[in-house]
Amino acid sequence: MENKRDLFQTLTRRFGLLNKNCCTADGIEISTVHSHILYEIGKQHSPTMQQIAETLAIDVTTFSRQIQTLIKMQLVSKSPSLDDKRFYNLSLTEEGQKLAHTIETSMNTYLDEIFSHMNEFEQETVLRSIKLLNNAMAKSSVCCTPYL
Repeated sequence: MENKRDLFQTLTRRFGLLNKNCCTADGIEISTVHSHILYEIGKQHSPTMQQIAETLAIDVTTFSRQIQTLIKMQLVSKSPSLDDKRFYNLSLTEEGQKLAHTIETSMNTYLDEIFSHMNEFEQETVLRSIKLLNNAMAKSSVCCTPYL
């Protein structure tokens, strides 16, 4: 049987998840965490800080620092929620939307290139397997935290 951890270690390295910066777009270097934050803000409609932090499994204090950095970079804006002034809604600025689109295009091109080395059956098998793995991880009591 193959070493599961070794497979995931290799996948993590090849996908670039250990890199400090995931990409450079429009002359701006973006960390992997910032890329994920921009993606989720763009995907959801006017989410709160808490919603995005929860989606990304990042504690709110750490997430708040990340948001402040993105605000300083003029990629994200934060405004008090109309429903509850204790919460803040996030949105991408015009520059943030452009950058998120550039990253999205780049990632899709990268994934298309990777999948081009597989036939249609292999592609469907990989995608189905990733869905199965994601579902199993969602059911795990130790998901997102190494079991020690």
